Amino acid sequence: MTEVWTPPYPEPGSANDAAFIGIGEIPSGVYRERGFMAQIVEASARAISDAQLAHTDIDQIVLIPCLHGIADQADLIFSRVAEELGLHGRVKSSVMVHSGGSTSDNATRMAAGLVASGQARNVLVVYSERWGSADLQAMIDMLSVNGIPKEWEAPTGLQFNAIGGLITQRYMHQSGSSAEEMAAICVALRAWANLNPNAMYYEKALTAEKILASKLISDPIHAYECPFLADGAGAFVMTSATEAAKRHDAWVRIGGSGGCVSHYSAGQDADLGVLGWVEAAKEAYEAASWGPEDADLGEVYDSYAAVLAIAVEGLRISPKGEAAREFYKGRFSPGGQFPLNTNGGLLSAGHTGVGGGTALLIEGIRQLLHRAGPERQVPNAQRCIVGGSGGSYMDAQIMMLERATR
Repeated sequence: MTEVWTPPYPEPGSANDAAFIGIGEIPSGVYRERGFMAQIVEASARAISDAQLAHTDIDQIVLIPCLHGIADQADLIFSRVAEELGLHGRVKSSVMVHSGGSTSDNATRMAAGLVASGQARNVLVVYSERWGSADLQAMIDMLSVNGIPKEWEAPTGLQFNAIGGLITQRYMHQSGSSAEEMAAICVALRAWANLNPNAMYYEKALTAEKILASKLISDPIHAYECPFLADGAGAFVMTSATEAAKRHDAWVRIGGSGGCVSHYSAGQDADLGVLGWVEAAKEAYEAASWGPEDADLGEVYDSYAAVLAIAVEGLRISPKGEAAREFYKGRFSPGGQFPLNTNGGLLSAGHTGVGGGTALLIEGIRQLLHRAGPERQVPNAQRCIVGGSGGSYMDAQIMMLERATR
């Protein structure tokens, strides 16, 4: 008989209750003049300033990896960031965490653990990506190899757009969703991006007619339903609730989390129309003692429309089979009942590689800190569900974020 384990989550407001106190972000898009390390320094400086700290207050750095080049990745591994931030000789460690698109959730767990265990006072988590400016063929080659089993799936020509197509076909078959309803997901995300000055497509509208008239890339996915590769960077700072209360009236805490690793090979997942979201949600909701009916908004990984629809249903934000139709009816659009991916998501704010999930997490923190600005701030937001997924949607990771006040 398997023993039931109840995670010992910290008491809210205690010294081992980890708190998000600052965020920083620069615009996503194609910015060939911006340097990789310059992006890191700018995003970090903004986050540290937002946290009302000096850069010398940071004693741990947790890095989100980049995928545009081995040399820059190596610089991250070998502590260049500590030196660029003037923290060499000061920080205890500079370390990378990597689980693809769910890295933000796992980096948060690591940062929170460092705070809770007393091994860090102020942790800086930062990402920088250059997917928009990188060599396009190199990116295509990378996305055709990484995460694809070489023995069984690579010989068939499977790559990430093909996986997106397979998942979309499965979802549309199970839910009976139409092409117009699937396109409505991208239209809703673009409407949010049109309210976000940092989004890649801040100033460009998108309609279902334009999506469905665009080139078919991987049946049934059209060109405007594929993620757009972008440059970008973002960062956040975590400390303890007791430290947060010294400088801030409000901060964001982790009410609970859940996770499920469902596969490595897409062919080994039991059902591509479900993935790991149901199991992860059960764990997260039990840990937090609240669920989707109590949440004010969600920020959920969305590299393809069906990936988001499947997650929304697994999280029980939508009934099974109804997510695309609810997008079509406007439930998740600006002004709708349940704000979702309020930065525009990967599909319209820009896909910054591993950083795409981190951008969604940062947006969730921003909303709960009430710093999203008048156009897209969710009124009086108190609770946010954040979801990430990595590789060929190998896992589902959930953070239950709560606003806390002094």
